[in-house]
Amino acid sequence: MFGRYLKRLARIWSGLSLAWQFVIAGGIGLLAVMLVVGLWVTSQIRDGVLHNSAATTALYVDSVIAPLLPDMRKSQELDDTVKRALDETLGQGALGKRLVSFKLWRRDGTILYSKDANLIGRQVKPNANLLAAFAGNVMVKYNRLEDEEDDKERSMGVPLLEIYNPVREPWSGEVVAVTEFYELSGDFEESLHSALLWTWLVVAGATAAALALLSGIVFRGSRTIVTQQAALEAKVRELQAALAQNSSLRQRVQRASRRATAINERYLRRIGADLHDGPAQLVALAALRMDSPVLVDPTTSSTLREAEIAGIHKTLGEAMREIRGICNGLVLPQIETQAVAAILRLAVAEHERRTDTKVLLTLPERLPELGTSEKISIYRFVQEGLNNAFRHGKGKGQQVRATTKGGKLLVEVVDAGPGFDPARSEGLGLAGLRERIESIGGQFETLTGPGGTRLVITLSVEEQP
Repeated sequence: MFGRYLKRLARIWSGLSLAWQFVIAGGIGLLAVMLVVGLWVTSQIRDGVLHNSAATTALYVDSVIAPLLPDMRKSQELDDTVKRALDETLGQGALGKRLVSFKLWRRDGTILYSKDANLIGRQVKPNANLLAAFAGNVMVKYNRLEDEEDDKERSMGVPLLEIYNPVREPWSGEVVAVTEFYELSGDFEESLHSALLWTWLVVAGATAAALALLSGIVFRGSRTIVTQQAALEAKVRELQAALAQNSSLRQRVQRASRRATAINERYLRRIGADLHDGPAQLVALAALRMDSPVLVDPTTSSTLREAEIAGIHKTLGEAMREIRGICNGLVLPQIETQAVAAILRLAVAEHERRTDTKVLLTLPERLPELGTSEKISIYRFVQEGLNNAFRHGKGKGQQVRATTKGGKLLVEVVDAGPGFDPARSEGLGLAGLRERIESIGGQFETLTGPGGTRLVITLSVEEQP
């Protein structure tokens, strides 16, 4: 029977013209090709849209959630502060509207955090997607809620995107935790169905030209996906670099703060010692002389009494001069509203007045405007540098120079003294200056030798028009 039908079909086929044979064979072959290509194209579109949507959402969630998490390598559980911050972040704004569920997984399958508080602390066997995420991959499932901890999500009865996103350490890039979140996908489902329908219509209604057009669309879509993936990877690298830089800056600020606290205590002890060893001793001496028999004995001659009173006046005057000297070193002039050039001239003029020496000041035609913290730091730097030049360098070759180069302001204090060993002789003043300059993001440099000493600070500035 079957052989008879084959013979009949062979006779009919041989009776057809080559054109009809081409149409039939080409149609069958083209139909088969279109079916294979159509199935492959729709699969690629589905996977591409899923992964692209997952990567975009994962990057958005990671940029919001990751800064709230502690060091996941050291933390075996989240404290109440972190949980409360996650509750507030996930419950409001655009993020709260998009995510219906959120879980934070540890590598052993323990749920560290969940919007469903009943799941926190629960341990389950890691599934394939969770293991792949701990291997560094962003995994996504569409409306397939088959895990045992997905009861709540299944009960919602709405299509969801289930996304597994690795959480990496900023400094090592190692995956230390995985976030699993479920995103509402109503719009995504409609868009996906519409795209698949139009794809099949185009494939079914096209011939060789349709196949070529579809191939072009697929190649264009592939290039788009690759471009977006490269852009996302670049953004992730930038984010990781920014996180690493922020961590480094935070640690640097903490170290500077601790050192500044210690230096402030040393300043206070030095001021206390200066007051005790100087003015306090002179005032005590004057108080003792007030009880002198020369003043209380009525038989003492007026000449001796006047001499004793003059001595007391002289002692108190010396005490006042020492107190004023200490105060002059502590009190700043009104520099908030002055330009940088005026501040440099003021510091130089004050030093020349106090020490009766000359300082060569070199300034460019224009200096950038700075904030109050930078102005105070520049004034203190010039003040301390010139004081050191006068005390240790005998005031020889005192110079102050300011220049701008490459968006940075350089201020130098130079002398022609004998120099010193920075490793051993950087006293309280220079150490305090170094901390002050570094705390505002600047650099402090000491260059010294037998030919003199050069102190340089470098501050980043924005040139004003």
